[in-house]
Amino acid sequence: MSADTPAPYWSRDVRDVSTSLGSGPNGLTAKGAAERLAGVGPNSVEDAQRLGPLRLLWRQVGSPLVLILIFAAAVSLSLSQWVDAGIILAIVIGSSLLGFYQEYRASAAVEELKKRLALTCRVVRDGVERAMDANTVVPGDVLVLSAGNLIPADGLILEASDFLVSEASLTGESFPVEKQPGVVPADAPLARRTNVVFLGASVRSGTARVVVVETGRRTVFGAIAARLRAREPETDFAHGLRHFGYLLIRAMVAIVLFVLTVNLLLHRPLIESLLFSVALAVGLSPELLPAIVSVTLSAGARAMSKEGVIVRRLDAIENLGSMTVLCTDKTGTLTEGTIVLADAVDPDGGTSAAVRQLAFLNAAFETGIANPIDAAIIAAGEHAGLSTAGHAKIDEIPYDFLRKRLTIVIAEAGDAGRHLVVTKGAFVNVLSICTQVERDGAVCALTDAIVSELSTYYEAKGKAGWRVLALASRAGSAKGAYQRDDEREMVFAGFLLFLDPPKADAARALGDLAKLNVEVKVITGDNRFVTGHLAATVGLDPRSMLTGEALAKLDDEALWHAAPKTSLFAEIDPQQKERIVRALQRTGHSVGYLGDGINDAPALHAADVGISVDQAVDVARESADIILLKRNLDVLRRGVVDGRRTFANTLKYISITTSANFGNMVSMALAAPLLPFLPLVAKQILLNNFLSDVPSMAISTDRVDAGRVTHPQRWDIRQIRRYMIVFGLLSSTFDLLTFAALLLLFHAGEATFQTTWFVVSLLTELGVVLVLRTRGPAWRSRPSDLLLWTTVAATAFALAIPFFGRVSMLFGFVPLSTVELGTVVGIVIAYLAATESAKRWFFRAQDPTA
Repeated sequence: MSADTPAPYWSRDVRDVSTSLGSGPNGLTAKGAAERLAGVGPNSVEDAQRLGPLRLLWRQVGSPLVLILIFAAAVSLSLSQWVDAGIILAIVIGSSLLGFYQEYRASAAVEELKKRLALTCRVVRDGVERAMDANTVVPGDVLVLSAGNLIPADGLILEASDFLVSEASLTGESFPVEKQPGVVPADAPLARRTNVVFLGASVRSGTARVVVVETGRRTVFGAIAARLRAREPETDFAHGLRHFGYLLIRAMVAIVLFVLTVNLLLHRPLIESLLFSVALAVGLSPELLPAIVSVTLSAGARAMSKEGVIVRRLDAIENLGSMTVLCTDKTGTLTEGTIVLADAVDPDGGTSAAVRQLAFLNAAFETGIANPIDAAIIAAGEHAGLSTAGHAKIDEIPYDFLRKRLTIVIAEAGDAGRHLVVTKGAFVNVLSICTQVERDGAVCALTDAIVSELSTYYEAKGKAGWRVLALASRAGSAKGAYQRDDEREMVFAGFLLFLDPPKADAARALGDLAKLNVEVKVITGDNRFVTGHLAATVGLDPRSMLTGEALAKLDDEALWHAAPKTSLFAEIDPQQKERIVRALQRTGHSVGYLGDGINDAPALHAADVGISVDQAVDVARESADIILLKRNLDVLRRGVVDGRRTFANTLKYISITTSANFGNMVSMALAAPLLPFLPLVAKQILLNNFLSDVPSMAISTDRVDAGRVTHPQRWDIRQIRRYMIVFGLLSSTFDLLTFAALLLLFHAGEATFQTTWFVVSLLTELGVVLVLRTRGPAWRSRPSDLLLWTTVAATAFALAIPFFGRVSMLFGFVPLSTVELGTVVGIVIAYLAATESAKRWFFRAQDPTA
């Protein structure tokens, strides 16, 4: 490091760093922050133009097939074949603009949905703490962080209290790291910079104030963001698309090489043969697939948003539709989520004003994780006329998921020499730090007999459906900072009884999910007794339970066997949640995980589809793929149905279009060497493909068979291949009959043959969409209005184009006689009837019970 290079900020005094940034305890001024934001740009590691118009347009024209067509048009221009080159370019531009328009609308709609979920943070500006969009944070800002927050920028810690941060995504360290003010060596590696927080890490417990030093791409996370994105696992949807692409490429290469070789052996012109072969390749490929997928998924995302389900990642729609197991907590999902403090009792079970007062002070002074338990205690205390007047908070030992308790240290007015330590938390965890108990106004030793009595009371209340917490206290001489070790030799004070009744519709919601073949498993940190009581109330089997203690004794293989058979997981710690999710995945399930807490983030990330709620802590919401605006299983059920509809419509386009195109291409490939002319020239193939794709844009609006949403759906490339072969070859059979009729009955010349075949080919592609869009009889399932009328319009155009005069001549078409048109209509009707019959056989063979 040269003398002119400043030392890294983590090795400098925090006051020096703050001064160099023009900051201080009161943060920046609003005006100064705005000027700095204009200079350094938004606090984002993503490219703002990631979904911009130019990139989307390039995505349309940048595909290999389109580039080959552009090359072919350039060759035609060089040979002065102006009309052919112009037609090819017009169709390429038309397809690209259509895809661009639809995808741009889709991406804009999705971005609008994402804005509803923009990350916010607490920032001190002009000395006032306020909530702000994380994108507006700049160097010099002072952040106020607490448990559950995602850290929005890199910064230096000004002050901290029991501040534990999870930064596994950056350092690989799975356990939270304690952060505190100070100075570390300049050469300290990332994991050793204990005075610094990093963008992308999350706060597990405690509070802190941080001065921001780096934002956006200048952060550590920003520097490695590209590598982290490259390591993201491939989704099931993307995996399916990739293998579908391989299937198309194999078929395409085989057909194109065969046709090109045959045409060259027949000494046909090289350019004409090359254009024909390329057009065949394009004809086989659903080149609007990226646009169709984006439009269909974004239409699904918009529909789901109206139902209160926000999609953060479009691929997650498929995963939501394929979900077979939903893991969820019970609070707010199966229960009302409006927790009420029903009573505060002493160790003998009698109502106690003293216990209520201690609980109120503990909850009112707590500054860590905002939670419904403390809110219920405060509400009940205020209703009873309690206040914190005459008491001052000295220190706090924040809640964490290992201790499962929260401690507040209080001093009473006029008695600065003594402190009162008040702890509340899970019964077993609070009892473990107690050595005495207060009964009848006297403090006595906590004997085994008393412990047994307390445990019996706790168990009985849990079985009756009460949520029970314990409370303990200890008075002692004043001291400096308090640590976890000070939670000792406490006096057991009593119990807090909370009521969180089950939702009236919880049992019905579980039944509705079961009808969709989605099994619900409850994973909760609450005790086994209250969990069992709730399960019996809502229709789950209370005997199908595994506790965290029992789970800890199982190795992975044993858990693989136990998890699918278990409905309730009680007294589960955060690390075990992820184990349960992975065990279910290992046994072939597609797992959804619904959670909103700090400890849910690993399981949300591990699940096939992570689901959270709008009010969740930052780290849970940002780990999720799907956000519910209401924590309600019925909202989620509608999301599952919409996800399955969306995926079903996507597969409709892929299966139907590919099979129709495959049939037509096989027909032309077989006919090409047998005819003295090409069955269709390149420009006619491209026009056919373009016109047949236009109605497909409306598939996203189509209705879906009821049976398609009652079961999870996943990619099945083998079935798509069988579908393509069966219905493609059926189409080819009628194509060959058409060729025979044209040659043997009508003795058609080149122009008449190509015109008739173009009309037949286009009409069969349009008609087969209406037949194959449903597994039942086509006449019993009405398509969406948009799909129906775009198909009707394209059909009318197909019948009229031979009579368009100059336009018809450009494409080499000639008018057809009444007999020829009648034959075309007859062949199309016969083909659609045969397809309807073949469809029944095909799906019956796939599912004999259907």
